[in-house]
Amino acid sequence: MKADRPLGLLSHPGQSLLVWWTAIRPRTLSIAATPVVLGSTLAWADGATPVWPVLLATLACALLIQVGTNLHNDVADFERGTDRPDRVGPLRVTAAGWVQPASVRMAARASFGLALPLGLYLVVQGGWPILLAGLASLAAGWSYSGGARPISHTGWGEVFVLVFFGLVAVAGSHLLQQGDAWVDALLGGAIVGLPAAAVLLVNNFRDLENDLRSGRATLAARLGDAGSQRAYALMVLLPIALAGGLAMHGRPGVLLAVLAAPYACSLLPRLQRSAGGAALNALLGATARLGLMMGVLLSVGFFL
Repeated sequence: MKADRPLGLLSHPGQSLLVWWTAIRPRTLSIAATPVVLGSTLAWADGATPVWPVLLATLACALLIQVGTNLHNDVADFERGTDRPDRVGPLRVTAAGWVQPASVRMAARASFGLALPLGLYLVVQGGWPILLAGLASLAAGWSYSGGARPISHTGWGEVFVLVFFGLVAVAGSHLLQQGDAWVDALLGGAIVGLPAAAVLLVNNFRDLENDLRSGRATLAARLGDAGSQRAYALMVLLPIALAGGLAMHGRPGVLLAVLAAPYACSLLPRLQRSAGGAALNALLGATARLGLMMGVLLSVGFFL
């Protein structure tokens, strides 16, 4: 598949599917799904009856917003000139010429549009808190790459991820399953939201030189190498300590999350400029797996 061939000229349907699969960034999708499962299992562990249609709708809505955000970021960064030919990160389909910008933009809008009726169904189930969370999530998904000053071009990107792919997602999913342990839901949200934020930090650390040329003041650009390494260590290790706090809050089973500590520690020395783009891309995926691991261990721990 040639990089300069737009999607409309691809000769085989399988190639088109592969292109779109690349565009939605499948390695990041666990970041959207994990907090939904975690918030739901917390409610079930406290005796709530599983409401499976609500769980499926919540999962679908979260994934669609994540996909829409990824697609919008793909085309917006290309049009702003941020994604250059010498980019060392994972391929972006618009910049590679595989898909026309209008098609990617339409796909992003379709993803957000499909999330809307699912969100309305969830509002009926959960009331005004879910309405506020849904509207904020849609607005944040668009403003991450859109507008005059996108969130992705500032030092607030990691906070955005922590809030919407951690606190809001876990607490909202917990509420939708009729849970009422708000403190525990917020702690759980922080535990899975911090590794998700660390994924973005790795992404921006890898792209630091290109971002500086483009005028993007990301957190990695503001902190530099040493500061980014300290911030990454905090985002990766703090969830282990928060799991201990959650255990002391009456949920001793979540100490199971300590099993992830050796894996978390093994990631720290890998955030090095000298590692190169390919190694940092691998670290990005490994950091996402840490968040998934923490979510699974916490979910099991809630029932112990």
